[in-house]
Amino acid sequence: MTDLAVSMPRAGRGKSLWWSSFIGLILRDVRVLRRDFIPFVIRTGMNPLLFVFVFTYVFPKIGQGFSSANGTSFGTVLLPGLISVSIMFQGIAAVAMPLSVEFSATGEIYDRVMSPLPVAGVAIEKVVFSALQSVLAAVIVFPMVVLIPSTPVHFAIHDWPLLVSVVILASLASGAMGLVIGTAIQPQQIGLIFGVVVVPVTFLGCVYYPWFLLHHVRWLQYLVLINPIVYMSEGLRAALTPDVPHMPVWAVLGALTLSTALLGWWGVRGFLKRVVS
Repeated sequence: MTDLAVSMPRAGRGKSLWWSSFIGLILRDVRVLRRDFIPFVIRTGMNPLLFVFVFTYVFPKIGQGFSSANGTSFGTVLLPGLISVSIMFQGIAAVAMPLSVEFSATGEIYDRVMSPLPVAGVAIEKVVFSALQSVLAAVIVFPMVVLIPSTPVHFAIHDWPLLVSVVILASLASGAMGLVIGTAIQPQQIGLIFGVVVVPVTFLGCVYYPWFLLHHVRWLQYLVLINPIVYMSEGLRAALTPDVPHMPVWAVLGALTLSTALLGWWGVRGFLKRVVS
């Protein structure tokens, strides 16, 4: 009885120490992000800024603007997709790029795993912190799409719980994908992965068109269902532009949850293998 009474407080102290270590790693990364906040904004905002400027400002000005069949402006269709791209790019870059440096050049990752936190907890912290950055990246897109387009962009937050759920799940899934890439790919190949994987995933992620319209190319409509960014774009359309055709909400939330779980498991498994070896 005495042994049980002693072990329970010790277990409680262990969990408290793990939690304190986890928060400590988060705060450390936040401090680094604050120091490099301007480069973070430039890196995060440049890609969506160019897409918004060219497709929703330059094209209409030169007579090349286009809209959907029901008259919806392209900016309205593009907004959810650009947010999902920003989430995806930031989530992957915030994990994969630092890991490639920490595993090779600096060896910093081995200092992190020396903290009083399970090794898997260090990997999860990286995913969580990248998710926080992805949320910031999503916020940065809104003023661009409101201020830059030469044609009106019609959106409204019709469902706050859905919007918050999709952004959080999308951010976690992106961070988990970054963990998979960062642990599975050699550092010298990280740049190649962005060209071979990230760009095709974006263009086939229903960013510039609703998934519904792919019924004209039926084989492709089913093929892109393996792409997590499809569900990010479609979920944000359901929350922000419900008049634009989109997937059922249950399918979006279910797929994002499954993607987060599978990618997280795969990434943590790869992280443990790299650290232990």
